[in-house]
Amino acid sequence: MTNVNEVPADLLIEILASKLKDENIVTPPEWSNFVKTGSHAERPPQSDDWWYVRCASLLRKVYLHGPIGLSDLQDFYGGKKNIKFAKRHQRKAGQSAIRKPLQQLESAGYIEKKEIQGRIISGKGMSLVDKTSAVLLKNLAESNSELKRYV
Repeated sequence: MTNVNEVPADLLIEILASKLKDENIVTPPEWSNFVKTGSHAERPPQSDDWWYVRCASLLRKVYLHGPIGLSDLQDFYGGKKNIKFAKRHQRKAGQSAIRKPLQQLESAGYIEKKEIQGRIISGKGMSLVDKTSAVLLKNLAESNSELKRYV
C-alpha cells in the first residue's frame, strides 16, 4: 500500500487541494482574501487557492507528525521576519490561518482532536491521503519506467 512518504509532497498537496476544492469539503472564509499568513509575511498570499493548499498541507502534516498541536504547526508555517536594521528572527504563523482550516477538516471528519495531545488524522482522512498518493504514484509510474516496480 502506498503512503505519503513514497510520493513527492508538492504533487500530493496540489492534488489534495484540488480534491478539497472540487468536492466543497472546505470553504475559505471571507477574510481569507485580505489577511497575511503571519507576522513574518509582508503581503497576503498571491494565489487565490491558498486556503485549499493550506488545508491539504495541514492534512499531510497531521498525517505524518500527528498527534501535533497548534503551536507546533505555527512554528512550521512561520518564517523569518525581515527587519532592515536588525537580525532576522523566527516568527510564528498566524493562529487563525491554521486553526480555521483544522476546524473545517475536523467537521468534515478528516482530522480528530485529542484532549491533551493535539490533532491526529482520522480513518477517513488517512484513507483519502493514502488513496490519493496511490493514484499519484501510478500516474508517476506511467511516465517514469523506474517507478513501475513500486506500484
